[in-house]
Amino acid sequence: MTIDTNRRIDLLCNLGTWMMSNDDGWMEAQYRAVSANAWFTPEHISLAINNIVSQFLQRDKLTAWLANYQLPAEPKIVGIVMAGNIPLVGFHDFLCGFISGHYVHMKLSSKDDVLLTYILRLLGEWEPEVLEQVEIKERLNGCDAYIATGSNNTARYFEQYFAKYPNIIRKNRTSVAILDGSETDEELALLADDVYLYYGLGCRNVTQVCVPREFPFERLLKAFTRHNSYADLNKYKNNFDYHLAIYLLNRVPYMSNESILMVENDLPFSAVSVLHYKYYDDIAAMKEELKTNDAIQAIIGHDFIPFGDSQKPALSAYADNVDTMAFLCGL
Repeated sequence: MTIDTNRRIDLLCNLGTWMMSNDDGWMEAQYRAVSANAWFTPEHISLAINNIVSQFLQRDKLTAWLANYQLPAEPKIVGIVMAGNIPLVGFHDFLCGFISGHYVHMKLSSKDDVLLTYILRLLGEWEPEVLEQVEIKERLNGCDAYIATGSNNTARYFEQYFAKYPNIIRKNRTSVAILDGSETDEELALLADDVYLYYGLGCRNVTQVCVPREFPFERLLKAFTRHNSYADLNKYKNNFDYHLAIYLLNRVPYMSNESILMVENDLPFSAVSVLHYKYYDDIAAMKEELKTNDAIQAIIGHDFIPFGDSQKPALSAYADNVDTMAFLCGL
């Protein structure tokens, strides 16, 4: 392999510029991705692209990030099993594998296999040796190490199957927000993005809010009406109607603004169209509890990730808080 690090950076920066273009083939690929997955929308694909380009594919950010690592001198074969819950959710793993210089064998999710396939083909047109380094595979046999993302159930199979090899196995994660009651209307409106974007399917979506007693929920629900149009998607509305029926039948107290159901629940994980809330009496204790919860990917709020930024992770904001690049560089 003769692609050096500087050339890889050049290719990624060029890719960032191209991903923001209206290239006919790229637009058609986005259309096909929407047709292949009923949860994908043109708006959400554009959002994912914008965040990837702005956070990952900038020369200064790539250079500063890579300065923290000693890239391996001898490439290994790394198998990557990707998720498909939101558009291009596996891009960061692809980027880490590619920039580290390892041979990357990717198994794409059938829910999100259009965009990254197109991106890889384009990189191969610019630099044919990319296709010698990165390949899409149906089976990941004969790899030296593995990175696999899935549910808690599939993680058990991954752990058994890949136990003999260095690995990163990712499980279900979610994100929460902690509110203190002093939030502005603008901050609550931004929190709506953290909750609703990608229909709440990402591990960085807020699925629970921790609030002080007497919190003014009417302000929160009013701010969330900016995304009431989400109820127009059949799959989302079906979830809303189903859970509403369950709460009514079981006489579970709830609040709603026509596009989301809010119920009190200590669990951070909630269903699509549902947002859990949890009261606290001591905010300092609540913050410590959240920081030590392994199921939480990100915390949104004052002193944490700013409202509205949950879906804009930096290069170093690794899934499950496990440093993917350190893992790859240590093989």
